[in-house]
Amino acid sequence: MSDTELMNKYTIPNTDLEVSRIAFGTWHLGGSWDSTPLSAALKTRAVNLLNEAVDQGITHIDLADIYTRGKSDEAIGHALAQSPGLRDKLVLQEKSGIVLNNEPNAGDPPRYDFSYDNIVGKVERSLRRLGTDRLDLLALHRPDPLVEYEEVARAIDHLHQSGKVRYFGVSNHNWAQIDLLKQFVDQPLVVNQVELNLLHHHLIANGILVNQTGGDYDRTIGTMEYCRAHDIMIQAWSPVAGGRLFKQEETTPENEQSVARLLIEMADKHATTPEAIAVAWLLRHPAKIQPIIGTRTVSRIGRTVAADTVTLSRIEWYALLAAARGAGVP
Repeated sequence: MSDTELMNKYTIPNTDLEVSRIAFGTWHLGGSWDSTPLSAALKTRAVNLLNEAVDQGITHIDLADIYTRGKSDEAIGHALAQSPGLRDKLVLQEKSGIVLNNEPNAGDPPRYDFSYDNIVGKVERSLRRLGTDRLDLLALHRPDPLVEYEEVARAIDHLHQSGKVRYFGVSNHNWAQIDLLKQFVDQPLVVNQVELNLLHHHLIANGILVNQTGGDYDRTIGTMEYCRAHDIMIQAWSPVAGGRLFKQEETTPENEQSVARLLIEMADKHATTPEAIAVAWLLRHPAKIQPIIGTRTVSRIGRTVAADTVTLSRIEWYALLAAARGAGVP
């Protein structure tokens, strides 16, 4: 494998973790979301994808215990086993707290569960699937309305003191939820992973809509600023909106078609790819956002991580935002 210094790095605040500016996500890595065993073909694909990610300079791998019902963990565990020593060169980040339907019994509903037993049990199962003795990061996946914060604190204390998890964070939390959780846990919360892209830009755009009416912005107001003020890294999941950014079909909304056209124009100007421009839009933000790219195609990794070499101008950045919003700044 090539030198992992190919990509610029971030140091996650309040940790000793130096990570690649772009991370690799594993959402669909295990194939189907059912009990079908992980096939040899899926194991081979996982090896190829992980190797390509590392060759492109990625050192940060994002997982979740629910991804393909645990098989994504298993796929990465298989890939790591093929390259002795690779695990120690990577930062493994797991998310936990969601329980899927029919678990543990048929007919059980999907739900969130931040209980001590669920958090600790899920981490221990992920460690076994990954074939490692520790996670570098654990993020609470989605807010649980029935959370007992003392239980979360007890789970985090146990996982930290036992060496099973080094650092902690959250995912899909707003600033008030983070602020409340911080009152109970002793460990710093160092990441907040949220959906963020040109078509889901609320976390960024609400900052220019202060005192404006309309828009679905109220649930995220202040979260970007809070995370920046408290040294919490913002991670962006779905940074290319699941491919929607590149569609120009008749049924595609006009603002999305406008974004797609601009991405192509800017890619030509910068001698790169539309995927790279879309991710570079996030990287241009001064908050040092870390996009998490996810793909099942090896070639798309290089097309996307090329964003690390692109710096958009202020004019280009605002042009993309205006196209995505279907309106200029107020």
